[in-house]
Amino acid sequence: MSTKIFIQSLLLTVFLGLYGCKQKETTKGVATQAFDQTANWAILEKADAVKEGNIYTWNIEVKHPVEYFVQVVFDALPTNTSVAKVKVDDQELAGTFQQDYTTYNHKIVSEFQKSIKIRDVATKHLITIETEVDFKQLRLVPSYKTPVGSGVHQKEWLKMHESPEKQAALAWFKEAKFGMFIHWGLYSQAGGMWKGTKINNSPYPGPKVAEWIMHAFQIPREVYAQLAKTFNPDTSFAQNIAKLAKKAGMKYVVITSKHHDGFALFDSKSSEYDMVDATPYKADAVKELYEACLKEGLDFGVYYSHGNDWNDGGDGNYANVKKVNDSLGIYTHSSGKNTWDPSPNTHAEYYQSKSYPQIKELIALLPELRLIWFDGEGFTTEEQSFHFYKMVYDANPNILVNRRVGWDFGDYLDAGDNKIPSAKEKIDKYWETCGTTNNSWGYKVYDHDWKSTRELLYYFVDILSKGGNYLLNIGPDGKGHVPEASSKGLLEMGEWIATNGEAVYGTARWIVANEGKEETLLDGTGHRAAKGFKRSFTKSDFWFTTKDNSVYAISLVPSSTTILIRSLNKEIGVIKDVHILNGHPIKYWSQTDKGLLIYLKTAVTAENGFVVKANFKLN
Repeated sequence: MSTKIFIQSLLLTVFLGLYGCKQKETTKGVATQAFDQTANWAILEKADAVKEGNIYTWNIEVKHPVEYFVQVVFDALPTNTSVAKVKVDDQELAGTFQQDYTTYNHKIVSEFQKSIKIRDVATKHLITIETEVDFKQLRLVPSYKTPVGSGVHQKEWLKMHESPEKQAALAWFKEAKFGMFIHWGLYSQAGGMWKGTKINNSPYPGPKVAEWIMHAFQIPREVYAQLAKTFNPDTSFAQNIAKLAKKAGMKYVVITSKHHDGFALFDSKSSEYDMVDATPYKADAVKELYEACLKEGLDFGVYYSHGNDWNDGGDGNYANVKKVNDSLGIYTHSSGKNTWDPSPNTHAEYYQSKSYPQIKELIALLPELRLIWFDGEGFTTEEQSFHFYKMVYDANPNILVNRRVGWDFGDYLDAGDNKIPSAKEKIDKYWETCGTTNNSWGYKVYDHDWKSTRELLYYFVDILSKGGNYLLNIGPDGKGHVPEASSKGLLEMGEWIATNGEAVYGTARWIVANEGKEETLLDGTGHRAAKGFKRSFTKSDFWFTTKDNSVYAISLVPSSTTILIRSLNKEIGVIKDVHILNGHPIKYWSQTDKGLLIYLKTAVTAENGFVVKANFKLN
């Protein structure tokens, strides 16, 4: 390590040490340790590069397989505006230098806009920069989306994660495959509108989904809280939603017990900003839905925003994090933090007085709780994230915890909001995609861009073929009513699952994910809203799942009288019998070098396709 980097690390450690001492005075249960995040950076000195003309090259090891931003550090910003090019293995970046940040020791930092991904940490990586200007360093800094911690809790976490209770819970989760997400709260009354203005036309940056209305219009806490006075849903909402989930073929339900606005749908002893104390409804909506779901044979989970609380969470630790990040010359992502009307307490105090206690309350309230879906982890520290995980484990080790608890302490991953990974992507934990039936999570009165049943089924079978779960969202209105178009799509999916559920529940990824047209990747809520869905389907398109010695080939269109499934050729193994799950009769079939060829007397006419089950002979 160079002298400059040593000094930089020392100053950061001192700063965090002082901040950590302050936290220890205000938090009674969680010790905060100073952590030098620069230890996880790749800092390349110009003097150490191999120079050939204007090209500088390093051959380095990278510790962590995450997303990185590439930065160039200067003593002074160069006046030369020529394009600089960086190459990391086969990934290329280009741009002109600008002053993005200034460090604590007055160095200028210019950052390339696009990030790069490093997956393989077992081999060295070739990094080059081509530039005419003088510079001090090239830095690879982990993205704020993929923070890298100290690893001090990894061994203890792994022991809990690999416990018999957690593994049994994961086995249930892998069997379930399909769940209902519910975004519902005070924001549901507003319907994505504030004082006559659509949230999409709000004057402030950030997500334009309906549950973010307080953030989008920077509504003061006292003003937003007035919505609680009129939040009085129909008493039948729990039974209606549980029955809908059951008919849709879903196996578990997850509701927003507390979203970023800080309002709890359950009766909380830690806060009066809840369904019982602040609304005319005067009943515990989470407990009601829990009991209705158990009655329908559904498992139950809760979403809980631990990192963001716009009512009681201060500024979400934004100012403290930004002070450190500014000194180092790295980006601070402020989205989701209440910077317009923060509560006067610190974020650490919020954890102690509200967030930790409410998690304990939910676990005690719901003895058969299956999972906690944390969210808003942005500036939650490594210590705090681990404390959440361990607290849940100590109270009930059968409860799964998702990735967004923070710092890679989750039992399973989510691919992102309305995101499905590529079939080529390697994922090191079991995963889930959460998705919407239109383009908002909470109820948005003017969003009528409903996904068709076939589009929803496509996302579902694409996820199944890649080995994941689908958590599909509904956004009831303020009365607890689910929009008709949303219900229709779910019910039609349920009809498909009633016939083809054998290809869904308890299945895993096969050696081939799909054949036919290339995958149409779902890349976020905003991506789908802007681009729409234009994919067409053909009789040559199949998605595959597997269970025991069976492979299921899923089509989303009616058949002709001849079906050819190329991936089920002789090279893959010997098929002993073939069936269509809806019972449609097969005239005869043959397995050749070209694939499985099936002949039917009449075509399958089901609008949303069919599933072929091929049973293989055991070796």
